[in-house]
Amino acid sequence: MQVSKHERTFSKPVTRRNFLSTSIKAGAAAFTTGLLPNFKANANCQYNVLFIIVDDLRPLLGCYGYAEMHTPNIDRLSQRGSLFNRAYCQYPVCNPSRTSILTGLRPQTTGVFYNSVGFREKLPNALTLPQHFKANGYHTQSVGKVAHNIAMQDDTYSWSTPSWTQESTYYRPTIPSWKAFDVDDNALIDGKITRYTTELLKEIQDRPFFLAVGLHRPHLPFYAPEKYYELYPSENFTLPSSSSFPNNVPSIAVHESSNIGLFQDIPNEGTLPEAKVLELIRAYAACVSYMDAQVGRILNKLDTLRLTENTVIVFVGDHGYHLWEHGTWGKNNLFDVSVRSPLIVSIPGQTHQGARTDSLVELVDIYPTLCEACHIPIPTQLEGTSMIPVIEEPMRPWKLTAFSSTRHLRIQGNSMREKRYRYTEWGHNGSRGRELYDYDADPDETVNIANLSENRELVAQLSERLHAGWKAALPETTSDVTPPVTPTLPWDINNDGIVDIQDLILVSNNFAAPTSQYPKADVNKDGKIDIIDLLLIAAHLGESCIVSAPPTRLSVLPEHVDTISEWLIEARKVDDGSEVFRNGIAKLEALFDTINPAKTALLQNYPNPFNPETWIPYDLAQDAKVDIKIYNLKGETIRELNIGFQNAGSYRRKEMAAYWDGRNAAGEPVASGVYFYSLNTGRTRAIRRMTLVK
Repeated sequence: MQVSKHERTFSKPVTRRNFLSTSIKAGAAAFTTGLLPNFKANANCQYNVLFIIVDDLRPLLGCYGYAEMHTPNIDRLSQRGSLFNRAYCQYPVCNPSRTSILTGLRPQTTGVFYNSVGFREKLPNALTLPQHFKANGYHTQSVGKVAHNIAMQDDTYSWSTPSWTQESTYYRPTIPSWKAFDVDDNALIDGKITRYTTELLKEIQDRPFFLAVGLHRPHLPFYAPEKYYELYPSENFTLPSSSSFPNNVPSIAVHESSNIGLFQDIPNEGTLPEAKVLELIRAYAACVSYMDAQVGRILNKLDTLRLTENTVIVFVGDHGYHLWEHGTWGKNNLFDVSVRSPLIVSIPGQTHQGARTDSLVELVDIYPTLCEACHIPIPTQLEGTSMIPVIEEPMRPWKLTAFSSTRHLRIQGNSMREKRYRYTEWGHNGSRGRELYDYDADPDETVNIANLSENRELVAQLSERLHAGWKAALPETTSDVTPPVTPTLPWDINNDGIVDIQDLILVSNNFAAPTSQYPKADVNKDGKIDIIDLLLIAAHLGESCIVSAPPTRLSVLPEHVDTISEWLIEARKVDDGSEVFRNGIAKLEALFDTINPAKTALLQNYPNPFNPETWIPYDLAQDAKVDIKIYNLKGETIRELNIGFQNAGSYRRKEMAAYWDGRNAAGEPVASGVYFYSLNTGRTRAIRRMTLVK
């Protein structure tokens, strides 16, 4: 699997089995509040807030287009919220970034540039995000790592009750950089944080709350239960496509600040061996899945307590993280992978659930966004902009640039990301070097083109914008802004910008109809809407009219499982072997990899009757050890299919279903007749009948 600038950590898809404010801001608030639907809030007419922040997490998640990553819970959250493809932190170091998020102020204002500085030392009168919610009648509480450490986090102004956390193991020369433990989730720190969070939710459910939860993994050391390592076979990993610093890069930009060398298994000198890099990438992926499982437990508790329908949820990483891109490990530089963060915002009743947006946003924007979503005043001193207009109109024109900064050897680096370029200056007016990367031509940042003579005018323009600062890059916020013109695709039946399950459902609901309120449903223009039109659409699943968008994570719910199965049955009947049919069927089958079914079930084998082999499909509502046995009419076990531990999901496609070659345990072909097969997961047992006809 390959890591590259665009998070391409894995080279190809792997199946589940194989993968086993200023006045301007005030005006914005007045305008955009009217865009929100009339949500059903709690008894006090206030939304709750669940704020989840994760340490060292880059956007290496299923919902960011990486189906090979096992992150079903974060993916599920993205399906009911808004996913921001281009969210950037303001400082790629833990404490400065978290301080900026919690205060709504940029590092140049907070004065916090290092992990050792507490924000109250610099800004004793700062109004933090939880402090503002507390002043507006919320119970505020934090669990885990929300600020940089417990001393900084336990700010009495911010929280209604003392914070709960446990100190995590970080850098020690006596411990390894990664380890797979034969323990359950709660034995490690994030499991303990999650267990406390779920218990706390039950206690505070009857009052409006602002609950912040900070998860440690995938921060080093990469410690996770063994079962999460088992999801990622080591042979699937390869080195990043670009593992050296860009050509012509100023030396200050590549200042080495990673602490990975502080572990016992990391060489003190020289570059990391390839085998160790691959180990660490795999370990990072395992920790991401462990973290995702904890997010799932928290979301499930929200559902169980019926809190989801009136809780605003934010999921965010505090900054990006290098997995050996540019030959470095960690963060604290101004390359794109270091400052780009995952960000998902879910608001009850929002219009565009499961939307993805390419609009540039900054983590400093979270504070005003939560204020507006919960209908409380936006403090005028904030230096971010509410993202509510983008949540309501994902393709709306927005910020021109996103700003980030850091310091190396006390030399300031200031950077800005535009749609096409990243431009960075080190030292006063770039006296210590400049960087310019064109992502259209060089997505892996392999060459710094700032010093090329043909770019002199471009560099001057970008430098002017950088020095004009964030205020000059604010989006238009008046009601006379012209709505964006939405391009369409012929396979996007409902014209929402993406070819997805909803388009297939619209076609299916109009089968046999000569005309329709969705005229695009007759894709092949033969005067009728049928399975062929559905297959033509399926062949283009995931395509988006947003040209610059990364691969789309499709939104598929458990209730779609049976519907997709019915489509596949009909599709196989008309399959003529052509490429478009093959592609359409393959895309429909691939949807099963994205679903966690609502219940465990054993399905009819296919083909039935069969000769000489058959496949046995099943659904798993939760992770389980799967045992499938074949019986004859006498009830004697003639074959046991060794499936083993399986993750929750739908195992209906041929590559995923259990396979029986029609032989008994001794390897002899069995006779024609009626047989039975059973599914046993420990909690569920089911049995069905099959027929073999030779």
